[in-house]
Amino acid sequence: MAEETEQKPAKPAPAAPAAPPAKTKEEVLADPIVAAVASAMPAAFVNAKDAIGEISLYVARESIVDVCRAFKADSFTYLVDLCGSDYSTFPGHAGERFCVNYLLYSFEKNVRIRLKVFVADDVSVPSVTSVWKTANWHERETFDMFGIRFEGHPNLERILMWEGFNGHPLRKDFPIRGIDTGARIYPEVFPPGGGPAAGSTGKSHEDVNIWKGPAVPYGRSPKGQVPETKQVEAPQGSSDEGKADA
Repeated sequence: MAEETEQKPAKPAPAAPAAPPAKTKEEVLADPIVAAVASAMPAAFVNAKDAIGEISLYVARESIVDVCRAFKADSFTYLVDLCGSDYSTFPGHAGERFCVNYLLYSFEKNVRIRLKVFVADDVSVPSVTSVWKTANWHERETFDMFGIRFEGHPNLERILMWEGFNGHPLRKDFPIRGIDTGARIYPEVFPPGGGPAAGSTGKSHEDVNIWKGPAVPYGRSPKGQVPETKQVEAPQGSSDEGKADA
């Protein structure tokens, strides 16, 4: 007879550790990493959060330059990144549509913090190029991709897309499949800033950029012309005759 094996009851899975209680705004601002700046200008901070050990400070739009300058003086000398976010489709979000994120790093403290400025559409944010020169291209890219303007920027123009491109590719309302960039390819046909009008290319209106103004149909661009080439006569004495006898 086969010996009957006694089955031991399975051990219950260990319970997941409870998440630490969320810190209040006051508790985050009292953290030694940011306390020196936060205590010097408490009115500049709208909110503060600490998630998995990462501090995010929500800064009033008009105070962002002063806050950045204060953190740079407090050893956060490296602007790691500056980028935008579009919260228009974010679940439960009821505030301003856009957010500008500033990721700062302190070599002395070996820590990172994040500054966040929420701003409504068509409202500019003060430029921090006077604090970090590297913010120049960061702000240009944020303007290019989201349409967020930075007041006081020395040369706020597109950095990836061309001037006259219709739209900002990282906005949530920008078509995922992109737009027809006929305005760039055929500038003499389509108005500046606009691609082909719906139906002018034979595509579905969902596949083309819908220009609100009048658009000239295809076929109006001038045809390419091949420049005339003159026949160059061979100089005397350069004939191939007699080469075989050489």
